[in-house]
Amino acid sequence: MSQKSVLFDAPGPRARRRIAVGNVVGTLVVLGIAALVAVALANRGQFAADLWSPIFTTSAWQDYFIPGLQNTLRAAGYAVVGAVVFGLIFGSGRLARVGAVRWLSGVVVEFFRAVPVLLMMVFFWLLFGYNRISDDPAFLAVVIALILYNGSVIAELVRAGVGNLPKGQSEAGLAVGLTGGQVLRSIQLPQALIAMLPALVSQLVVVLKDTALGQIITYNELLRAAQIFGNGNSNNLQTLTIAALIFIIINWALTAVARWLSRYLSGRTSGATATGPGIGNPTAVAGKPGGPGNAIAATGDPSAT
Repeated sequence: MSQKSVLFDAPGPRARRRIAVGNVVGTLVVLGIAALVAVALANRGQFAADLWSPIFTTSAWQDYFIPGLQNTLRAAGYAVVGAVVFGLIFGSGRLARVGAVRWLSGVVVEFFRAVPVLLMMVFFWLLFGYNRISDDPAFLAVVIALILYNGSVIAELVRAGVGNLPKGQSEAGLAVGLTGGQVLRSIQLPQALIAMLPALVSQLVVVLKDTALGQIITYNELLRAAQIFGNGNSNNLQTLTIAALIFIIINWALTAVARWLSRYLSGRTSGATATGPGIGNPTAVAGKPGGPGNAIAATGDPSAT
């Protein structure tokens, strides 16, 4: 048994050869399917220059792609800020010592985690549109729906992160005279948030992708702008391909940042940091000069750091 393997034996030379052969065969199958799709598209004239050339005009980017991307990033930016605030409030509420607060926070978090994002977008869009609450009900509906859903996920990250800290952290804080709320705010939350930072960045990918659902309620984000442009030029496939590439590049950059943060922060925590929602165990941060971990270490509890 390999020391790094828990559930399975480490593959031997023969197994590694079989895995390599399987990878090669799988790659060839995927390439073959891609080639068949490309041939079929070519036979239908989908690679013709007159279908692709409108995409690379100044008007296409100034009037469609760039405004759509700006609306996507605007909605995602507001949603991220709101989701973090929502997650901190209700995540802390689920850790409160008052039973009624814990129960109410748990109901709110579980409810909004269970409701589909698109359903919430449609509900708020109709609510704001019929009552004329906002001049841009689609934008407001997208932002609120993303805040409620992703904020609930972040609340669970907060609860799990604090729950996985060593018990000595809270015990040491109580020993020096802090209240339960002060221990949570001053000692536990700062450490849990640092360990969960890669997971929070990964959640940005979810927020950014889910903004595309706004096109169903007529929010003029990147996907809807691409559809409008494609309908006008009869090149929907080509236009949506460009929109997909833009999404892929942005999400790849966010994923790379999350991985870098995971490696960077792993040396500053007592264990590996998580790279995505629900992955890994958020862990305590080792004490540093001037930080809460150092103050706890002064109490003499070895587990406090």
